[in-house]
Amino acid sequence: MKLILKQKPKGVILINGFPGFGLIGTIGTEFLVEHLKTEKIGSVEMDEVPAVVAIHDGKVVEPVSIHYNKKFNIVLLHAINVGNEQGWKMADIVKELAEQLTAKEIITLEGVGSQVMNNQPDVYYFTSEPKKVNQLKAVAKPMTEGVVVGVAGALLVKEKRFPITALFAETHSQLPDSKAAAMIIKALDQYLGLDVDYKPLLKQAEIFESKLKGMFEKSKEATDLQEKKKLNYVG
Repeated sequence: MKLILKQKPKGVILINGFPGFGLIGTIGTEFLVEHLKTEKIGSVEMDEVPAVVAIHDGKVVEPVSIHYNKKFNIVLLHAINVGNEQGWKMADIVKELAEQLTAKEIITLEGVGSQVMNNQPDVYYFTSEPKKVNQLKAVAKPMTEGVVVGVAGALLVKEKRFPITALFAETHSQLPDSKAAAMIIKALDQYLGLDVDYKPLLKQAEIFESKLKGMFEKSKEATDLQEKKKLNYVG
């Protein structure tokens, strides 16, 4: 994996979202990229995942892209594909990005499994910074028990230099969960004061969900076709 940056703003809040449980992180960062005034400042090149990209609205959507919002000095790391079992390596990329941008805080958005379908999914938090607890208690519940997988889990283990906060939205499904993603954005907005217009958020989240679902389906079809061609060639 290789981190590529064309700008290096300093003292940023680094928010990342990866395609984990319910695609909460991907939907959440997708919403922020489109809702806030952002510019693309970088990407992550990966050789260990299939060479598959999506095209949406006539534009290429990279597997991992990096965007900057000047007003709030926020950098968003948005991912739709990081490959299988690449969590530890991607966590190293996030650490490298935080170091180059001298991040004030790393915030990761993720889903957490629930056996119950709630109309109002709960949001939980975990933080390595005790000073943040009171602020986070106002927007989410503390996570005292749970299992965190993927990049989010790797970051919680590896990151020691920068304060790291994880927000988890409760979801009962492996499928894209727009409602849970909306709840995590609401909590993040209250935590950071991003002036997110929350009223149309659920409708917007449904649009993102539909778009991302289509992109993931096409990506899987392309990957399956690539593997089939390889097997036919070998056979």
